[in-house]
Amino acid sequence: MPRVIDGDYAPVVAALRALLAGEHDFDANVANFVALAYHALPEINWLGFYWLRQGELVVGTFQGKPACTRIAMGKGVCGTAALRRAPLIVEDVLAFAGHIACDPASRSEIVIPVLAGERLLGVLDVDSPRPGRFDARDQAGLSTMLEVLLASSPIP
Repeated sequence: MPRVIDGDYAPVVAALRALLAGEHDFDANVANFVALAYHALPEINWLGFYWLRQGELVVGTFQGKPACTRIAMGKGVCGTAALRRAPLIVEDVLAFAGHIACDPASRSEIVIPVLAGERLLGVLDVDSPRPGRFDARDQAGLSTMLEVLLASSPIP
């Protein structure tokens, strides 16, 4: 299993391409994306998707402890990133006004909107028990992984 080491996502992106090659079912590819990413990223305790459904974010495939099921647009880190349609890195979630604590062990978070052109599909959410865990290298690497996922199968 490839791992992200010192912010280098290249081996994980290559493994994702190989894993998704030839498979065109979006749900199957999302499940394998989550499993690969969860085991490849060091120092994380939750990784998964929230999908936009009827104006709110609804939990999708994830790995980690049970999660909040629904998040309103503009609420918490996920809802804020979704509303802004821009990635959001929070070094200390305890200092983020309105943070939604699904797992009290989480201390930092990165959320990347999943976009198909201008259409917001949802967000990729990753939590860590270590403050300051995420940086621009994580944003770039996870964004590249999302591009591979979206190119691999028809978008629902």
